[in-house]
Amino acid sequence: MDFQLTDEYQELSDTVREFADEVVAPVSAKHDEEHSFPYEVIAQMGEMGLFGLPFPEEYGGMGGDYFALALALEQLGRVDQSVAITLEAGVSLGAMPIHRFGTDAQKEEFLPDLAAGRALAGFGLTEPEAGSDAGGTKTAARLEQGPDGGEWVINGSKEFITNSGTDITKFVTVTAVTGAEERPDGTTRKEISTIIVPSGTPGFRAEKAYNKVGWNASDTHPLSFKDARVPEANLLGVRGRGYANFLSILDEGRIAIAALGTGAAQGCVDLSVNYAKERTAFGTNIGKYQAIQFKIARMQARAHTARLAYYDAAARMLAGKPFKTQAAIAKMVAGEAAMDNARDATQVFGGYGFINESTVARHYRDSKILEVGEGTTEVQLMLIARELGL
Repeated sequence: MDFQLTDEYQELSDTVREFADEVVAPVSAKHDEEHSFPYEVIAQMGEMGLFGLPFPEEYGGMGGDYFALALALEQLGRVDQSVAITLEAGVSLGAMPIHRFGTDAQKEEFLPDLAAGRALAGFGLTEPEAGSDAGGTKTAARLEQGPDGGEWVINGSKEFITNSGTDITKFVTVTAVTGAEERPDGTTRKEISTIIVPSGTPGFRAEKAYNKVGWNASDTHPLSFKDARVPEANLLGVRGRGYANFLSILDEGRIAIAALGTGAAQGCVDLSVNYAKERTAFGTNIGKYQAIQFKIARMQARAHTARLAYYDAAARMLAGKPFKTQAAIAKMVAGEAAMDNARDATQVFGGYGFINESTVARHYRDSKILEVGEGTTEVQLMLIARELGL
């Protein structure tokens, strides 16, 4: 086993790291304070090809793989989680379902703009009463036939949907109950499908953006659907396979989120090391005190462990081997590492770590959602325990 990056992967990582330090970091505090979406940064990321990393060249992608995306997310996550999650959600939740399950026509229509970063898309799964229990979906879509063909009529609501209300959001893919399936034992269960709903569709509305604790420069809205009509051809994938398809997308997405969390954890280490070398107390740099040294050493151990975990999950995925459990482990370990390191970095920085415009404070506010979003820590533990036969 070789955990060293190839020259190609290393060059990508170094390029994104330089971009994160020179372009993203200088404007991060401003966008965080203003709760403004960083359109100029996203446009440059599109020009770099970051949104197209794992997609084929025929659709305007870079012809890379999911691990390349993860490496980019780690470097962005060091300095700005809002920017990193915009890329992560734009690729893994917005474009990847089209790539994995879309028809040729859907791919040709949507993927080029998504891969180029000219457009974003969201994935509408979570509802007020259906988050971790996504099978509890209540949003419904009925198929009506008319003189111009069939139309899906959608009613319901979604919560916490990323990239759903920007000026460049092209569509949202939503899970909806489209009927009922009969089980072998005679009982029935919901038939859940996924449907593409373009922005501007009458009856579809991105409601007022949330006032969040963190990820303030990331776009997040509740969504409402009131007799929103889209063509029958907007069904994404096989009818009734929406929930299953979503679960497979989440497995991949957990690797991406783990990479983001690893970056956040490493960012806290880097900031703490630099500060400990500069800050003096009682006549010497605080980095000379063993209490500070040990705290930062533990932070580095967490970041290193998280990185190994997502590297392993990504390697299994790319090799075509089962990776669900490893992705769950990586997501859990990285999320906890980011949160623990943000807390310890704040302690190292003292009062300066409690000032909102500092990167450490932003990581402290941002990192908590890494233990909640795209599968809570408890869901990851459930998946791991299930694999153990419990």
